[in-house]
This record gives sequence, structure tokens and C-alpha cells, in this order.
Amino acid sequence: MEQLSHVDKGFLEQMEDAGRRYASRTGERGGRMAALEQQGILYADTPERVSSRLNRLGVDWAMATAIERTPATATTGTSLDLDRELVGTDLLMLERFMGRNDLIGIDYLEGGFLAARSIGRITVRSPGSSHHGTGFLVSPSLLMTNNHVLGSAEEAAAGVIAFNFQAGLDGQPLVPVVFELDPHRFFVTHRDLDFTVVAVAEHSQDGQPLAAFGRLPLKEAPGKAVIGELVNIIQHPNGEPKQLALRDNQIVDVLEDFVHYSADTARGSSGAPVFNDQWEVVALHHAGAPRRDHDGNVLAVDGTRWHPSMGEHRVDWMANEGVRVSRILGTIQQFPLSGTAAALRAELFASGSSLHPVEASPPSVPTVPRVLTGRTNGAAPKSVTPDGSGVQHATTGSVSWNVPLHISVSVSLDADTGADALRPRAESPATVTVPAGVGRIDGHSPAERDLAAALVNLAAFSDRPYYDEAADLTARDAYYAGIHVGNPTSLRLALTEHLESTHERRPAYKPMRLLYPWVDLHPDEKLHGIYSGTGFTPQELMEADAAVEAARIGRWQEFMLHESAPGPEAVEAELDLLEASLPFNCEHVVPQSWFAKKEPMRGDLHHLFACESTCNSFRGNIPYFDFPDFDEAVRHDCGRRDPGKFEPSEGKGPVARATLYFLLRYPGRIGDEARELQRSGLEMLLNWHRDHPVDVYEQHRNAAIAEMQGNRNPLIDHPEWAEEIDFAGAWT
Repeated sequence: MEQLSHVDKGFLEQMEDAGRRYASRTGERGGRMAALEQQGILYADTPERVSSRLNRLGVDWAMATAIERTPATATTGTSLDLDRELVGTDLLMLERFMGRNDLIGIDYLEGGFLAARSIGRITVRSPGSSHHGTGFLVSPSLLMTNNHVLGSAEEAAAGVIAFNFQAGLDGQPLVPVVFELDPHRFFVTHRDLDFTVVAVAEHSQDGQPLAAFGRLPLKEAPGKAVIGELVNIIQHPNGEPKQLALRDNQIVDVLEDFVHYSADTARGSSGAPVFNDQWEVVALHHAGAPRRDHDGNVLAVDGTRWHPSMGEHRVDWMANEGVRVSRILGTIQQFPLSGTAAALRAELFASGSSLHPVEASPPSVPTVPRVLTGRTNGAAPKSVTPDGSGVQHATTGSVSWNVPLHISVSVSLDADTGADALRPRAESPATVTVPAGVGRIDGHSPAERDLAAALVNLAAFSDRPYYDEAADLTARDAYYAGIHVGNPTSLRLALTEHLESTHERRPAYKPMRLLYPWVDLHPDEKLHGIYSGTGFTPQELMEADAAVEAARIGRWQEFMLHESAPGPEAVEAELDLLEASLPFNCEHVVPQSWFAKKEPMRGDLHHLFACESTCNSFRGNIPYFDFPDFDEAVRHDCGRRDPGKFEPSEGKGPVARATLYFLLRYPGRIGDEARELQRSGLEMLLNWHRDHPVDVYEQHRNAAIAEMQGNRNPLIDHPEWAEEIDFAGAWT
């Protein structure tokens, strides 16, 4: 009988478990891969996971579906025919993710190089034997690898990790930098999830600091990778010098604790990090599903029966398996630790809160060019840089930013305020001065990133027909197939279930990216304030909201700087204050306070409308009301407001249908307090619905939202159903 070391036994156990998991998922995996082949990467994984991935990439369904519809005739490094100044890293990253474009920024190589610095070869020597594995730094003091590489504190105490065990640019080997492992300070391991985290000595055997090799923060946030995506693995196969399996590794399945992918890995790769294209750690590589003969024996790459003495690299792998980072972190959090170990665990989670995938000096980031002219006759917007050259320059070290965002945020809600004071000052905006570093996170400006993505979306939709009636009627009939009219309560319940089950994609609240570029455009290609009817170009509201976003982040940073440990109540109060004092140009027909700002209600496009911030603040969270003397009374452009009552000047039909949609989609969410919509307001909404019929603007909105979210508004598609539905049953 062949004698196996405990390391080999551990590996064999993990391989057996991985093989069983892989075999049990044959049906699910086949369906996912068929969807990937026939429909594309947007449809291979669950809608929730794909949405999270797109959000993490900084893009959205609108941009993704625009790319999906456009023939791949790249003229500017992208399949969308856009001005070069509009083609940013977000768009190239999305097209690469979708397999439409192989181009990527040169910083991708720099990111991989920095990530590789934190990865080393683990060697454990014991009397008469030794074994190797791969490990990587996950905090300033801690290293991660597999349980079957370091299974005990005693084994770790006999181990070392060597960084720079690799070839240099000239092909000659670099001098390895060797650090001892220090399990006395920290050692956590888990057999089922096959991970070990252990402390590393602060200095190498020749006195070099561990900090020089950076770290790869582990992040719990969702959206790091989806089925069909290509991943990278940096590893020490068979204990050999560091090597890279670059984007030849496709994710084929995602389980609760594990992820399966094809990869060129070999023995010694156990403990290697699995990266996405942003060099974030997606999983910890640990084992694979081997190919077997009819008798269940593991096969070698030459077709013969494999046995452990041949080595892991001789196994004929069908797929490899990694442990999901989010599951590892959740398990580490549950270990009862104290003293130094607890402090090092806290340091591990603090490292994961960084926005950078690799902890090193962040690269300089260029500013986003400001769009100066709107689209004309369907043409994409033109953009220039502040110096007029069309080229942005970044310098190393500190970065100086020019913020090309304008807004006026002063709002007067005095009863005597004139109508002119309530108009947004988009015609001659005041410049928001943002000091260097304010409104940025890790040197990046989320506001400028959102603005750039919004402008790309605007250009992507510029050549689309505003409303395709024939296609929409076909989509409408298919959507309501199986919905029967006749019983008011049954119709309401059927619609509620259908609206929820078809609400497959649930975008976060980002009006700048989704609402302004396409969803809420009117036939004149302008946005109109839902309550005032005032028209604006999309760029006006995009730039205004971007400025508000930058100001909010800046003020939040100031708050956190002065409040060392704010409690949950203080944080919530500050967020409410920021939103009230710096509102977006977007109206929630059903106010956010009525549903505690929760998703998916907050981002549901069906009840979001462009609305200048002055009208937004003027209404606040006051319920709608029908004043008998509305036409005779003196009122503002936005409408009339009395204590606890608000009637808009414009948009009564759309807001009524949006509110009725909300009642169907989210029954029981509103109407439980006097300040919210009460049952007595139902007749008013139905009257507004009848008196202000659906027009092409709402039909366009409904079709655009259905494309992005998956569900539709029945009151727009079938206005006659308003009399057939038992809306009263939707109240709390």
C-alpha cells in the first residue's frame, strides 16, 4: 500500500470533495453554459449577480444592452461609434467583459505586476520531506494559503515564504526574499473551506521589511465575477518560479462556497489567488475536479490511471475549484479571538475596506473631459479638455483635479418666494469649488466617473428610434400573456406577482446614468421637470447632479473627519441632512421616506422622474392633493403647497400612473401613516389617470424601463385596467 504524507492526503480529500461538487452540478452548469453561448455573459448568471458585477465595474444595464445591440464595428477602440474623448476605461472594461473588444488600458499590466509582488512560494521542511504551495499577503501582517498546505500551527512554524522567486526582465532569476511564518501571533485554519491565514515575520531573513511587498485586500462586497468571465491566476506551480495563467480561465459555475473554472494550474498552485480583470481576489485556488475512467479512477494527462506519486500536475483536470473570498471572510469573522490575534483580524478587515484591488501607491488618474455641446441631429456630444487640446495629462505623485461641474443648490421655500426663484439656474450656473482631495475616494472622483458613464449612455442612445410602437405592442402582448381580467382582487394579485417576478434587474439609484440619458427624455430630446414642465438638456441635469454628488462626498468626508466614532443614529441623520440640503434633480413620486429609502424601491425607474431640485424640495414628502380652487389660486411653477398637501402644475397623469404602479408592485409598503398616501387619495389618482391620458412620452419611458428592469407599468399598457383592479387591497 502506497504510503501518503498528510499533505497528499489533504490534497486527495479536497480533490474528492471538489469532484463530487462538480458532478452534482452538471445540469445547472450545462444550462448556464448554454445561456452563455446563445445569449452572452449578461444572461449566464443570475440577474442579481450580473447587476452587482456591472455596478462594481461602474457601468449599468443601459450601457451593456446598448453595446449588445450594436454591431461590433470598432472605429475608436469600442463597438459604439463614439468620439474618442468619450471612450473611457469604463466602456472599454465593459466591452472586454462582454467579449466584444480585446483592448484594455495599459495600466492593466501595471496592476498585474503590483499584484504579483504580494504572492510568494511557501516551503515547509520537516525531517525527511518538504512540500511547496503558493500564498499571498492579505494585510500588512497576514498571509493566506490552503489548509492542505499549512494544516497546523506546528507545520506553519516550520514554513517560510519567498517573494521575488521569479525571473527578471532579462530572464535571469531574482534574489528571493525569504520571511519566516509566525503562527504564534496569528493562526486560523478551516478544513472544509480549505484556507489558512497565518502571520508573517515583519522582516525577512536578510532584514527587508514585509511592507515592501504590499498586499491583496480581501473584499466581502458582491459583484467581483460572474459565470462566463475570464480570470487570472498568479502561482508557483510545482514549486517553480512565479508564473501567470492570464485570462485563459473561464468561470463555469458559482456555488454557495466555491467557484469552478478552467485553468492551467498545477501542483504548487494550491493557495494561489484567483483574480478578476481588476486584479481583485475572487477566490482562493485549492483543488479541482479530475477526469475519471468508467471505474471511477482518476486519469492522468496521458490517459493512464493517475496515482499520487505522479504529482498534481499530471492529473487530467476537467475544471478547477476555488473558495469564494466572501465565504472565507465570513468564517474568519466567527473565530473567537482576543488580544493580538483579534487586532490582526481587525487589520485584515480594515485592509479589505480599501477601494484599491492592490495595496500600493495608487496610479494617477486623468480627469473626465467636460461635454460642452449637446447632440445635434442624433450626433454624439463633443467634448474638449480645459486647455482645448482634447488630451488629459496625469502626473505622478499628487494629482490636481479640475472639476468641470456646475450647480446652484440654494433653495428658498418661503411662502412668498416667486416662481422665478424656484427655477434651477442651469442657464448661468455658479461654479462649485471643490478643494483638492475633497469629494474623492482614494484619489478618484466617483462624481466624474458617473458623469463620464452618463455621457457615454447619452451618446449610445443617440441613434435609437425614440419609440418603436410595433415592437412595443408585441412586447406588451407577450408580457401580459396569461393575465386575465374579470376578478378585481385576482387581477391585482396576479399583477403584483408578475411585476415582482419580472423585475429581474434592479438598478441602484443613479438617475444621472439611467434616467437622464434615455428613460425620461421627451420627444424633443429634452428632460422636462415633472412638476413644472420646464425643459433642460440632459447634460444640464447630468452635470448638476455630478456636482451635487461631489459636494455630498466632500461634506461626508468632513463629517467623518470631525466625528471620530459616530453612532448609527448620527450617521443616518447626517445622510438625511446631506440629501435634503443637496438634492438631485430627480423626483421619487413615492417619497423615499415613505419606504425608508430601501431598495429596490429607491432605484425603481417606474416612479423616478427628472425634476429640478427646487421643485423636488418644494414638494418634499408631502402627499398629493387636488385643490378645488387650484386654477384660481396663486402658485409657483412647481404647483401649490399647503401644510400636508401638494398639487403639481404638470405631470398629473404620469405621477398618478407611477403611484398606482407602486401600489401594485409594493403592496403594503405605504399608506400606514397620516403623512403618506391614504385610501382617500385613490379616487384622486384615478381621476388624474383618466383626465390626463397616456402619451408617447410615457410609452417610451415604459418600453425603456422594461428593457432595463424587465417589468412594465400596467396602467400605461392597459389604461382601461384602472377600473378593473382592486387597488384598495394594496394598502397596509
